[in-house]
Amino acid sequence: MMLDKKSSLAFLLLLFSTVPQHGNAFMVPSSSSCSSFVSKPCLISQSYNNNKNKGGKMELNMMFDQLSSAIGEVTKNFGPKKRMTEKTISAALKQVRRALLDADVNVKVADTLIEGVKQRSIGQEVTKGVTADQQFIKVMYDELLDMMGGDSTVQKEGSAQNVPAATLAVGSSEEPAVVLLAGLQGAGKTTAAGKLALYLKEREVDYDAVNAMDPEESAQLLTSRMPTRKRKVLLAAADVYRPAAIKQLEVLGDSIGVEVFSMGTEADPVDIAAAAVKKAKEEGFDTVLVDTAGRQVIDADLMDELRRIKETVTPDETLLVVDAMTGQEAATLTASFDSAVGISGAILTKLDGDSRGGAAVSVRGVSGKPIKFVGTGEKTPDLEPFYPDRMASRILGMGDVISLVEKAAAEVSDAEAAKMQQKMLEAKFDFDDFMKQSSLVAKMGNLAGVAKMIPGMSGALDNTKMRQVEQRLKKNEAMICSMTKKERANPELLLTDRSARSRVERIAKGAGLAFEEGVTFMSEFQKMRTMMSRMQKQMGGPGISGADEAEMALAGGGAPQMPAGNRAARRRAKKGKKVGRGGGGGFGR
Repeated sequence: MMLDKKSSLAFLLLLFSTVPQHGNAFMVPSSSSCSSFVSKPCLISQSYNNNKNKGGKMELNMMFDQLSSAIGEVTKNFGPKKRMTEKTISAALKQVRRALLDADVNVKVADTLIEGVKQRSIGQEVTKGVTADQQFIKVMYDELLDMMGGDSTVQKEGSAQNVPAATLAVGSSEEPAVVLLAGLQGAGKTTAAGKLALYLKEREVDYDAVNAMDPEESAQLLTSRMPTRKRKVLLAAADVYRPAAIKQLEVLGDSIGVEVFSMGTEADPVDIAAAAVKKAKEEGFDTVLVDTAGRQVIDADLMDELRRIKETVTPDETLLVVDAMTGQEAATLTASFDSAVGISGAILTKLDGDSRGGAAVSVRGVSGKPIKFVGTGEKTPDLEPFYPDRMASRILGMGDVISLVEKAAAEVSDAEAAKMQQKMLEAKFDFDDFMKQSSLVAKMGNLAGVAKMIPGMSGALDNTKMRQVEQRLKKNEAMICSMTKKERANPELLLTDRSARSRVERIAKGAGLAFEEGVTFMSEFQKMRTMMSRMQKQMGGPGISGADEAEMALAGGGAPQMPAGNRAARRRAKKGKKVGRGGGGGFGR
């Protein structure tokens, strides 16, 4: 059983539903993964992660927060409109432009974006069933998508984009692809070299193989389940100036199982690059990544060295590594390097930081060169291809469900997913499964970053709510740790058995908590199991699309609509479900 988009989206939403609810569920728009811009009520509970900053508080100042919040305020006050005219949208466009400039977007890019939104909007009738603010957001989305290298016409035709903005050149063992990495000092160039080597070795999708597959089959596959190229990569240490640069690359290479070629600090970087390419041809490497030296500022010596390396090894790709936290300066830097030595694209690092996100919007608009990869964290696997559609969705506060699903899919095997889905369907989800899913959330990254990939969640989060969720889940995990193995595997002992009350009293006491907190957890757990079973049954129903299935199952707290039919029959069925003393609420009541 493959963990495709349909099943993994449901699995992930159920994973988030394991967090206890206190009536504070969020109203969020429908998933961006189905390219829908019509808001629907969708109740998704909060999520949990152990990651904290040094002060013990959750870090919520993620990239794009400022821009997303500002655009959200604009659309909130948009008001009812039946037709888009220059007069009706002028005030909104001024506020959006101010928000873009505040987010450190290049002024020319901001003006071009606003003009594009104006041209797409003016004269358009508001689509039936869609509010004016939703249609305005759709226009903003299309313009952002085109600005960052995507194609809004693909979305209009109804096919989801699951291909990055640009791919990397492919080589062979006879003629390896040579990739030159350039950039200023401190941008994370050497770290990016290690991350890129690991990505090419293990996770790069073989789109040639994907295109050869049946279109319907490939459309259902997540990126993490697509065939990969499995490149044989050679890293070349050509930064002979920065202290310990070669050693850093060697440590990175050793940690990911990629060979590093170096000739010491006395060799000429041009000779190092040429020797690395020669070694690659002799030993069957199909890709060479050359880590070059950086400078504090752009200078003649740096550019001259890059030109000489390019002339010697004639690289297939020259990628500029830029720090996303430099804002629109990253775009200016990209344009400067391109005019001086010629580049084929950029790697945007530190995208998980707290900067304002202007770099992601500005780089292509200023330089004309695509962003090919983005760094999403400090760990070596934290490098992803750049997807303009997903980035546009994040900027507009609509989340990024596809990336969120892929994070979960990367941590769960197909067999584990199938087993879990069967347990959910049969309402046999137990406390051990609860712990596994909590652990899975923790592996998926920073809490704020993960939660904000859920549509509409960005504006509903604050430090207080995050801390409450974290504290509540720690208490629940403490109670599970106080259970016996038999109780973990058989929740009915704590839900419907006559000994349930005494067991919960013992468990709560063992966790250092009040009995009432134990009762609350048991009640929440039982509701969660019921919702999971209902959702899985709905997933098996005919004629329902994957993303809509998940939304239907979670709408209104997961309870399905009451089936049509005779009211008396429904009452009889409801009475039949009632149990006597010692059942239902448990604890011997």
